[in-house]
Amino acid sequence: MRIIFATRPSALARWQTSHVIRLLQAAHPELECHELVITTRGDRVLDRPLPEIGGKGLFTSELENALLSGEVHAAVHSLKDLPVEDTAGIVVAAIPERESAYDVLVSTEYTLSNLPEFARVGTCSLRRSAQLLAHRPDLTILPLRGNVDTRVRKLLNGEYDAIVLAYAGLARLGLQSHITETFTLDVMLPAPGQGALAVQCRADDVDTLKVLEVIHDPLTAAAVKAERAFLAGLGGGCSLPVAAFAEKNNGSIILTGAVISADGKQSIRLSAVDEDPYQLGERLAGLVLERGAADLLRASV
Repeated sequence: MRIIFATRPSALARWQTSHVIRLLQAAHPELECHELVITTRGDRVLDRPLPEIGGKGLFTSELENALLSGEVHAAVHSLKDLPVEDTAGIVVAAIPERESAYDVLVSTEYTLSNLPEFARVGTCSLRRSAQLLAHRPDLTILPLRGNVDTRVRKLLNGEYDAIVLAYAGLARLGLQSHITETFTLDVMLPAPGQGALAVQCRADDVDTLKVLEVIHDPLTAAAVKAERAFLAGLGGGCSLPVAAFAEKNNGSIILTGAVISADGKQSIRLSAVDEDPYQLGERLAGLVLERGAADLLRASV
């Protein structure tokens, strides 16, 4: 059998697709896999912050179009980039085991606590900037775009005193040596789905669905489904200052979710436990909305 994968052109996207292919071929040695590189709008528009150009499918819609047209059989995404609603005719067929979901500080010498006053910290994520400002309101938050390796290079060139990235992306590219601090969940709660990959295919492609199921990790899937159900319950959108992290524990899922004001001065953070990931995420979203999260979300738009 032959599978053609759609992938974005960045080094990280190529690594992620190659990783999925390695997992598949370990289980199906006879499987023939090929990659088709497709550039998305998120890859093309690099001179504006993501929330400005953002919207659903910024990094995914072109790959999904290739799937629907039959040009490719599957597409690999960072799960946090996928809109919370499935595109008609397409399903997430597999979610492999997750890498660490944590965020990290990348700097030549600083941690969050010893950054100089008014230090320049790079991120385009409202979620990250809000949580940074909650701990260090003096910081100067500057926009940061580009691929992971490009962002690290900008830091090393002195454009920033520090930048915030996901541990997973750095680890996958072998760039962990640049990390000066891994944030605890108390300091920075991750984005829903961070560190996880999603492999899409057409809903009616029975052969590809069957092949992909071997790399699906039920523990990871349960956790990220709860996180994404929480995000969906708040209106969806990866550019919102919404954070969530879930873990499976003895048959139950423990989910912590937060909505943070853009200036970091207000936050609503709650945890809940349930066995059903969708019910858990929806219930926790309802609880934070009851505490006033809608006002914080409206103010951030």
